[in-house]
Amino acid sequence: MCGIAGLIHRKGTSNVGQEMTNMLQALKHRGPDSTGYAIYGEPEKNTYVLRFKVAEQEDLDKSLKMSDEIKRRKDRVDETLKDLGVTVSELEDATEYAFRYEIQYDGDMQKLADHIEDIQGAEILSIGASLELIKDLGDASVVSKAYGLDDFTGTHGIGHTRMATESDVDIRSAHPYWAYPYSDIAVVHNGQITNYWLMRRQLEREGQRFVSNCDSELLAVYVATSLEKGMTLEDTLKKSIEEIDGVFTYLVTTKDQLGMAKDSMAAKPMVLYESDDMVALASEEVAIRAIIPHEIDTWDPYDEEVRVWQA
Repeated sequence: MCGIAGLIHRKGTSNVGQEMTNMLQALKHRGPDSTGYAIYGEPEKNTYVLRFKVAEQEDLDKSLKMSDEIKRRKDRVDETLKDLGVTVSELEDATEYAFRYEIQYDGDMQKLADHIEDIQGAEILSIGASLELIKDLGDASVVSKAYGLDDFTGTHGIGHTRMATESDVDIRSAHPYWAYPYSDIAVVHNGQITNYWLMRRQLEREGQRFVSNCDSELLAVYVATSLEKGMTLEDTLKKSIEEIDGVFTYLVTTKDQLGMAKDSMAAKPMVLYESDDMVALASEEVAIRAIIPHEIDTWDPYDEEVRVWQA
């Protein structure tokens, strides 16, 4: 089932952390297993935000010694960053197992990502000049409180409430997905991709990496590689409808854009609101009304419809 939501402010910033929380909490009934955010703040010059985890929630319950192992893994990440010449200007323990670092690094981003993920149990959630990707088990109110998202100011974001159907209930299988090692690209998706393995193997032959067996991750990698080749986001989304089989509606964000695509059958719902100042869209209208208290007009995008909005 799952629920997806997104918003973009066209003329400035807003409290997108709180807005996304309100939208996703309104979609809790569509997916109670996990909640995820990809939110975009104002970038600082020569600075990236690195979000990573070194364990899953369930790992803490399996062993009384897990806290010591988490510390060892985090220490290894710190040592790796130091060896690569990465400067950490700010660090934050979001939870016992998930961390947020502000870093300065002018080297190869893929090399950085590879070295971190060579550490057992370490997984990068996102690297971005603007993007911060947060996902964990529980509903939006639980995740927002744990990660301090209510005060996050930015321009746009997307989010997902997940009902696990074909993969585990863990952070790795939760949405959104970041496209390794490309900064600032994230995707949320509602539906099923039927040629997932065929397209995944093709992308893997081209040198792309996947961290999960969730078909939604394919969309993030697909979009990122197309943008890397010089395609526009709009053309990439149009091409995806032609090449990706299945029933799907998905949202994608870059550092300054929000895009939407629906497949040819348009079986997965999407409701859209658009004004001069803001665009908001979600699986159900109730999520949009959670952030817009006055009367509004909404509509449903058509089959094979592609839309892109600029921050």
